Amino acid sequence: MAWTLSLVGGALVVFVLRDVFHTLWHPTRHGGLSRLVMTALWRLSRRLDVRRRAAGLAGPLGMVAVFSLWALGVALGWALLYWPHMPGAFSYSTGLEPSEHATPVDALYVSLVTVATLGLGDIAPEAGWLRLLAPLEALVGFALLSAIVSWILGVYPALARRRALALRLSQLRRTHATTEALDSEAGAALLDSVASDVCRVSIDFMQYPESYYFYDGEARLSLAEQIDFAAGLAGRAAKAGRREVGPAAAALDAALDDLALILDERFLHTRGSTTSVLDAYAADHGGQAS
Repeated sequence: MAWTLSLVGGALVVFVLRDVFHTLWHPTRHGGLSRLVMTALWRLSRRLDVRRRAAGLAGPLGMVAVFSLWALGVALGWALLYWPHMPGAFSYSTGLEPSEHATPVDALYVSLVTVATLGLGDIAPEAGWLRLLAPLEALVGFALLSAIVSWILGVYPALARRRALALRLSQLRRTHATTEALDSEAGAALLDSVASDVCRVSIDFMQYPESYYFYDGEARLSLAEQIDFAAGLAGRAAKAGRREVGPAAAALDAALDDLALILDERFLHTRGSTTSVLDAYAADHGGQAS
């Protein structure tokens, strides 16, 4: 029984650390705890009547839920490692009766105090291997806290880049960029710049897929509602006569194709064309399909 609990606890810790690794340092499209939580909250927000307001909370609440599940999973895993060896392998402070403080709750208490790097409390490991295991849990707790901070510092700049691109496209839309205006060296430079920004957003969706589940708010800051203009921009530029504009328009088209491929493979799963994927992206984030 003791070894069974220890194996379950160790497996739980490994599962959480694997999810942290794949979320922060090796993002994949194969699910994981963080992706499941974020996806579930996003879908729930879309079902609510006040969808736009609820969708705005889906991303932040999803991150808080994932943080909590990571911390709870690590604490529970280590508690399962400790519990079978209580009270014999632990020392107790004066005033505590060991036989009365060897429950699963006590094991969880020891684990929470350790993973929070608060130091050893009134119950401390005494056996040699447990004295090595407890500092290891503290190191994992510190690494988990660092991982959470780095995740926040990664996701929010990605959101800023996405919203900056949306705002720029909104500004271009309002200035009525025509084929004649694009048929110049400045037009080619503009297309190259937009293509580069689209590529950055594509990388952000790959590196921080959880950023997809953040609602962008008003239309001028929503890439989902402005991305169709980028496609129209490339289409108008393709009709320009200057030699340097054609390759720039083709580069923007290719960047949009790559963005649509990433969105479809990781989030939408429509298996459609670039236009249909971008329309599905707009619909999923509250925009109107073109």
